[in-house]
Amino acid sequence: MAKSKKIYNPKKNQNLSPGAVVTSSANLANQIAPKAVSQTRKDIKDWKKGEQLASMIDNPKWYLLQQLLTEVRKDPLLLSQIKNRDLKSLSKRILLRKPNGDIDEEQTDFINNAIWSREISQHILDKKYHKISLIEFSFNKNKELEVTLINRDNLDPVNGYLYKDYYDVHKIDYRNAREYGTWVLEFVEKEGFGLLNNAVPHVLFKKFAQSCNSELCEIAGIPPRVMKTNTHDKGMMNRAEKMMRDLGSAAWFIIDESESFEFAENVKTNGDLYTNFIKLCDDQNCLLINGAIIGQDTKNGSRSKDESSREVLQELVNADLVDLKQEWNSKVIPALIKLGILKGDVEFDFEDAEDLDQLFEWTEKLLPYKNIEDKWFIDKFGIPVTGDKNQSNPDGKAKLHLGVDSNDPNNFFV
Repeated sequence: MAKSKKIYNPKKNQNLSPGAVVTSSANLANQIAPKAVSQTRKDIKDWKKGEQLASMIDNPKWYLLQQLLTEVRKDPLLLSQIKNRDLKSLSKRILLRKPNGDIDEEQTDFINNAIWSREISQHILDKKYHKISLIEFSFNKNKELEVTLINRDNLDPVNGYLYKDYYDVHKIDYRNAREYGTWVLEFVEKEGFGLLNNAVPHVLFKKFAQSCNSELCEIAGIPPRVMKTNTHDKGMMNRAEKMMRDLGSAAWFIIDESESFEFAENVKTNGDLYTNFIKLCDDQNCLLINGAIIGQDTKNGSRSKDESSREVLQELVNADLVDLKQEWNSKVIPALIKLGILKGDVEFDFEDAEDLDQLFEWTEKLLPYKNIEDKWFIDKFGIPVTGDKNQSNPDGKAKLHLGVDSNDPNNFFV
């Protein structure tokens, strides 16, 4: 086995025991050489080249593919679908349970109020999109925990290497480093290039269709203008150019009186071809991220379709929650205990969300037969209720007063 390489030096002769606070003098993120990222237009050739470099047997490089995935993620619809899925997991309240199953209230409140806990969960969720998330812990001057995401462009997620310069061959074997598992945590998908890699062609083709549609709008909306004049007369040419510029910003050109110009007969279209193609690309990305098209097909959509689509999305969210629990319990919690952030034997869990619609339906059915406490009803549903359930209507059925005084003769509901 290769000898472990030292990434940075914590304070000398200090053990990483529970309750200890350690600061680092250097870290992985600071060892990465900054690079300017090309902003040129990407195409399918760039995508296939990125996949080829990432698939090499010796010294695979992922920077081209990761830069393309980062660019693809800027697509508004794709980004909204990612947020729509991730926020359902990130909005869940975290619970830290003791070995006997009880909730550690103090540490639960602490981790729910910590900014870094949400950052860690977001990086774990992002691994399915980018193949890998490598994070590093450090303490600032106020001895507060900070989480840094290592630039994915410099990582080899298959072999576990970090390139200080992704153009170079020199690398750090971070999986065999002493700090791995405590200061440095890795979340990686075992197979594929990441979920966003499947969205690349749809986003690239969508941009192409949008560009073509923009050109169509320019040509169809503001047709170019033609002017004939004596092009050999400089004075007439200058006057013609000034006249065309003063008439507006539409495309124009000047030809000689002896010349002729004709527009080629084109297919008559109002842009439906491009619009349908853009919609096709958007639909494919919706299916890729959420497993269904939710609330966007206004022409053929229906309530039943949306409800079934949301059920499909919830299944994916449930899988994300399971993945979060596994990563937190197997990697994050042990590291936080070693760093002294958490104490004791605790297990990461989520608070079960209640289906308030179903609960209200059951409560409504129980009202004629059971007493419902006003405080519980108000806390659970936020509906101000008053009165005693034992007050019965003439038909013998009990009634629940929803903030209404039935003794008021001026009340509309009496």
